[in-house]
Amino acid sequence: MLLWPSLLLLCLIPGVLPRLLAPLNLGELTAFDPPLWRLTLTHLGLVALATGVVLGLGVPLAVAVTRPGRVALRQLAETLVGLGQTVPTFAILALAVPALGFGWKPTLLGLIVYGLVPVVSNGIAGLQSVDTSALDAARGMGMTGRQRLLRVELPLALPVLLAGVRTSTVYNVGTATVGAALGAGGLGEPIINGLSQQNTALVLVGAVLSALLALSLDAVLGLFAPRT
Repeated sequence: MLLWPSLLLLCLIPGVLPRLLAPLNLGELTAFDPPLWRLTLTHLGLVALATGVVLGLGVPLAVAVTRPGRVALRQLAETLVGLGQTVPTFAILALAVPALGFGWKPTLLGLIVYGLVPVVSNGIAGLQSVDTSALDAARGMGMTGRQRLLRVELPLALPVLLAGVRTSTVYNVGTATVGAALGAGGLGEPIINGLSQQNTALVLVGAVLSALLALSLDAVLGLFAPRT
């Protein structure tokens, strides 16, 4: 489970990744400015901030639309979530730039929009999958609606919800690389610079570190998955 974080840390040691890629003879790799560890932290910060906002918005939304008597609202939320999956990343970023300018802000907005899709859809699915007998038993014990939600529904829906959070996080690690084109920084910088310089090795540096970061975050979040 700690393999991917260990590999990521190893590749962030100055000089290690260029030496590993040198035998492939894909292009020249000089000193990185800013250094790779700083680009990784910038990338991680964007993803972490977006994930926090997504959880703060997505979980309450999933709870709200799955309450009794809100079928129409749930169907509307599911439709909007489905539409969110069809909008290209560049379209959201292009629409956000005129209002927010270049930098990390439009990138963060794009991450939030894309991150909400799996969290909301999995949250709805998880809450709807809660066994009615468990809810009936909770009512029989005299629990209020709030108590049933916190003590019964959310704990039972947690595995499905956490799967959505993991998917959202992995998606956003990849999506955040696009933000480098807008000046957001992160691991997309080596990729953008490599493409402009026709330096395949530089592109590979950004791609490898992005992949390792995604796998590392997925592994860490997997530690919180309930054991059955």
